[in-house]
Amino acid sequence: MEHRHRSTHPERVLRARRIVRYLTRAYPAPKSELSYSTPFQFVVAVMLSAQCTDKAVNKVTATLFKKYKKPSCFKDADPALFEKELSAIPFFRNKARHIRATAKMISDERHGVVPRDPRILQEMPGIGYKTAHVIVGELYDSWDGIPTDTHVKRFARKFDLTDDTDLKKISHDLERLVPKKDWKYVNNGLVLYGRYVCKAHRHDCAEHPLTKLWPPAGERWPRA
Repeated sequence: MEHRHRSTHPERVLRARRIVRYLTRAYPAPKSELSYSTPFQFVVAVMLSAQCTDKAVNKVTATLFKKYKKPSCFKDADPALFEKELSAIPFFRNKARHIRATAKMISDERHGVVPRDPRILQEMPGIGYKTAHVIVGELYDSWDGIPTDTHVKRFARKFDLTDDTDLKKISHDLERLVPKKDWKYVNNGLVLYGRYVCKAHRHDCAEHPLTKLWPPAGERWPRA
């Protein structure tokens, strides 16, 4: 019961809402920086981005997505060649296998249409809570959860919005703190803020906009 009480402490609620107020102004139209031209290409890009930078993913998909566009294209890819095409990405063998299996499910069972329901997406290989909510948020502007990646985890702990380190538990802590209408701003907002304003290495961030909202964050450098 102590954890549940801490996760919705009034000071945390107020701090979270002030942070989100800044994010809604700074990043009013949240969009991923992953490159894609079809819905399933975005699914693939997000799956590839696990433990990998968007920049590295975009470099690989610049060529890959000229060849593979629809789920059926990925489903029918030659397994060995497809692995080779992804070999610059960490964990490329597992990711290649999961992408092809998910492509088959969406192609065969969903007529090639990426599901709007994150619960259905989470039943597919290689897609967890974070990935599913990033996908439906980007493709359908539907936000039934807050995806937590390394940036969101870092800031949730830097600003003392959670006691957890598990990504899904952090998501649920943030969902309790932030009104649902503002969930869409949290992930993309903190990702962009983390990339371009307050990077992960230890530095003086006292003058950064969010640190000014809660100065103790300037001395807190949790592991990503």
